[in-house]
Amino acid sequence: MDIYLLRPESSPISCNILPGISDHNGVVFEVERDEICRKPKVERLVPAYNETDRLGLQDFPRETINLWAKNGSCLEEIWTSYKGIIFECIKLYVSQKILSKNPDPEYYNK
Repeated sequence: MDIYLLRPESSPISCNILPGISDHNGVVFEVERDEICRKPKVERLVPAYNETDRLGLQDFPRETINLWAKNGSCLEEIWTSYKGIIFECIKLYVSQKILSKNPDPEYYNK
């Protein structure tokens, strides 16, 4: 068994090898866990791209291209207007779902 503990370096407290059965040895490795570093699991909204209204997503920018092209004279204003149209498209035509909390314990890493 190989164990790699990379961060933080100050976590290990002690490591001892104990005699086991026959020619086997056991390892006792004490590690200090910091409870602060764990982030609480929360539910959040994520886009469900597979349920997107593709036709609406294509048509909306075409319909608003005149507004986008005429809105602003400098590149920064045009870019801001374009981003606004894209974010509006996402809000209108891309479905969202609630991603629930992962039931696995914090120490479990897939």
